[in-house]
Order: sequence, then structure tokens, then C-alpha cells
Amino acid sequence: MPGDVTPIEVAAALLLVVVTVALSAWQRLGLGSSVAWASIRALLQLLAIGSGLVFVVRPDSPIALSWLWVMAMVGFAAETTARRVPEFPAIRWLALTSFAAAGVVTLGIIFGLGIFPVEGRTVVPLAGMMIGNAMTATILVARRLVAEFGDKRSEVEARLALGQSSRQAARPYLREALRTALIPQIETTKAVGIVFLPGAMTGLILAGVDPIDAVLVQVVVMYLVLGAAATTTVIIALGVRRHVFTPDHRLVPLQPDVERANRSS
Repeated sequence: MPGDVTPIEVAAALLLVVVTVALSAWQRLGLGSSVAWASIRALLQLLAIGSGLVFVVRPDSPIALSWLWVMAMVGFAAETTARRVPEFPAIRWLALTSFAAAGVVTLGIIFGLGIFPVEGRTVVPLAGMMIGNAMTATILVARRLVAEFGDKRSEVEARLALGQSSRQAARPYLREALRTALIPQIETTKAVGIVFLPGAMTGLILAGVDPIDAVLVQVVVMYLVLGAAATTTVIIALGVRRHVFTPDHRLVPLQPDVERANRSS
């Protein structure tokens, strides 16, 4: 079968990592150790996750195990977001809320309409793709908003001084941050199939699934990811706006800790 890869073949694929390290050394990029560590870490993490998933995705496993796994992913994603945006402490709970809401909306539609059966083999992978892609957009919109309200504080206060409410004063910055976070996902959606073949589709084809069936699954996954990204970014943006303004429409001082942010990255 095309999807049967042995450990020896995985070891052979490490030659591609060697090529990357060699190119880094040739160009004196100083990324060799980072590439090697990232490759080893990814392998170990995936092996650990795969070992755990064996018990979750079995047909006879309780579906509750799958939903517990999803809850753990949501919590980890919220914690990761908090580490990426350390200058805004409330982001952890905002992220937790946004991922949970995105899961209810997207997975509710996918499973509620019967597009996929509610099984461990579908719940965990779909939730993982939803959360993973939404997390990137969530971090992007949060960091952009914190930077905007910090760097353009005088502009925001000028708008408030002219009589605008906090919602009106923040609207241009929220709009720009949301566009910045969503455009990459929109562009990826537009380019799919022409510029590249996405992961789910490629994996199914490698596993021997009919290409048309693989395409249909990929389309559903793309819509899932797009809807999740839109849901999380809007919730984060509205939550940030609520936290940076007082009830009487004053902007709360923001002091981004650049050093901590860089360490978390």
C-alpha cells in the first residue's frame, strides 16, 4: 500500500533533513542545530501522539475519550497563545473561549449535518486541523492588536477626544488586524489545487483513496479551517477591544514586553 511506510524508510527520509542542514551550513545561516532539533522533536512528538491515538480512534473506544482529547488540545492551544502574546495576560481566557466557540460552531455543523460520522477517527483529526490552523490566525490578530493599540495610542486617544466611543475609535484597528489574520487563510484557500495540494488530500491519495473522494474531503476540511479561523479571530478581536478600554471609554496603558515576547516565540 502507498501509505505503508516502514521505520527504515522514515530513516531514509532523514536524508532530506541532512540536505537542509547542509544548505544552512553552506550559506552560513546558523540554523543547522535548530533544523536537526525541530526534526527530532517533531518525530518524537508525533510518535507519542500516535501511540495515544491508537487507543482513542479504535472503533470500540468510547467517544468520550475523543472529546477529552479535543478538550486537551483546546487547553494546550490557549496556553500556547498566551505564551506567544505575554504582554496581554487576558489572552489565555480569550483564546480558550474562542477555540471552544470555534469548535462548537465548526464541529457542530460538520457532525450535526452528518457530513462525517461522530467517531474517534474523525473527531480528533478534524478538531486538530481546526484548532491548529485557527491558533495561527488567533496569535496573529492578538499580536497585531496589541501592537496597534500600543504604537498608535495617541491616534486612538485623539478619536476618543473627538467624541467617538471606544467601539468607534477601535474599529479601524480591529478591521485591519482581522484582515491581516484572515487574508493568509483566504489566499491559501484560493490557491489550493493550483499552486499546491493540501495535506489531507495528499495523505488520502497516498493511502490509495480515489482522488475525487479525496478532493471532497479536502474541501470540507478547508471550509472547516476557514470558518474556525474567522470565528476565533473575531472573538479575540472583540475581547481585546473590551479589555483595553475602560467602561468610561478610556484606553488602558499597554506596555508590551518585547523581550518576553521574543523568548516565547
